[in-house]
Amino acid sequence: MFGYVRPWRDELKVRQNRDYEALYCGVCHALGRRHGFVARMFLNYDFTFLAMLLDGSKPEPAARRCPARLWCRKKNCVLSAGVDAAADAGTILSYWKLRDTVADSSFFRGLPARLLSLLLRRGYRKAAAARPEFDAQVRQCLEELTALEAEKCPSMDRTADTFARLLAGAAPPSGDSARDRAMEQLLYHVGRWIYLVDAWDDLEEDQRTGAYNPILARFDGRAEEGRETLRTTLRHSLNLASSAMMLLELGHWQETVENILWLGLPAVEELVFTGQWKAANHTDRRKRT
Repeated sequence: MFGYVRPWRDELKVRQNRDYEALYCGVCHALGRRHGFVARMFLNYDFTFLAMLLDGSKPEPAARRCPARLWCRKKNCVLSAGVDAAADAGTILSYWKLRDTVADSSFFRGLPARLLSLLLRRGYRKAAAARPEFDAQVRQCLEELTALEAEKCPSMDRTADTFARLLAGAAPPSGDSARDRAMEQLLYHVGRWIYLVDAWDDLEEDQRTGAYNPILARFDGRAEEGRETLRTTLRHSLNLASSAMMLLELGHWQETVENILWLGLPAVEELVFTGQWKAANHTDRRKRT
């Protein structure tokens, strides 16, 4: 996952923002506790969104030391089974994203990802043991995606569908078929949105390096011609994700998830398409450290 899935903080209530930060902190501690310190390096907002979907309970205060700021002892840190499940899924996704980078890069360009994947391997194995079905699904979908990229597939739908199916399995089965179906559809369409937004975000670099990009393949290198087509399909994905979300009972996190889908993702999309995303994301990271 890529860090695009975040709330629009200007519209969060003070209570909602406090609890969101507590959940973010909880995912960080779950990553470290379950998969080692290295796993914490891959923490992002997307993991927090997944934790929100998997745990509808009101957060209980728990004090934990922050490894990024040792002088800080967090008074609100969410610890729960849903947070643990999100940490497991996040670690699996992070590991296979690193391995995919290694496969797509030359030896020297892929060295950083190769080293990080070796450091994360132990944590990944623990996560895969906890979520074997999801790990298998991620492997299968990435193999399909690699094949599509190798043949320079000109269909944005086929490549986006492959990544979306990968993310759709991130939520463990609950035993409630209606809820599981709605959750799968929510994650599917958010995954599809992530893949296509990331493709547009990478356009300049992919044009320079000659790497595969589904938008460049679809519009024969003339990406600007597809801008409105792409934005239309992105809006469609967000609308379907919102429809699926309305079928779910998300408890304490309902309003925050609504904020993310209705305000946060459209705001991120606008930043990406106006070329302001990288600067805004860099500023946000500086504020968190």
